[in-house]
Amino acid sequence: MEVVLARFEHLEEVSKLFDRYRVFYKQSSDLEAARKFLQERFQKSDSTIFVAIDREHVVGFTQLYPSFSSVSMKRIWILNDLFVKEAYREKGVAKSLMSAAEIFARETGAVRIILATQISNIPAQALYESLDYRKDEEFYHYVLQL
Repeated sequence: MEVVLARFEHLEEVSKLFDRYRVFYKQSSDLEAARKFLQERFQKSDSTIFVAIDREHVVGFTQLYPSFSSVSMKRIWILNDLFVKEAYREKGVAKSLMSAAEIFARETGAVRIILATQISNIPAQALYESLDYRKDEEFYHYVLQL
């Protein structure tokens, strides 16, 4: 298994996983919309996607979006998506994807990676905490649904 920066040739396989990721978060399956969304990310280069590949098949991915911290005046990355096929879970794939994201963030001069997960997603929380991510206890985060 290897983790690489996703290329356009990975679009079809990543789209299938992205659709399953969205279904996990209670969204209706829509493979065509998932494909179009990711195709636009590739074309506009406004996200960075890493894929885990085993035997020439994509078995997991993570997607990061760039942002900035006004206080530090430095780049930050928002790790918005992480998904691994069920058969590949608890085999180090997610850790490898997270490691690639961290290396990438450091190489781009970022001061931090931020992420959010559902309160009920205990396995994800355990993964993040095992990698030294800490729950933010200094700030509340608010959402305005539009």
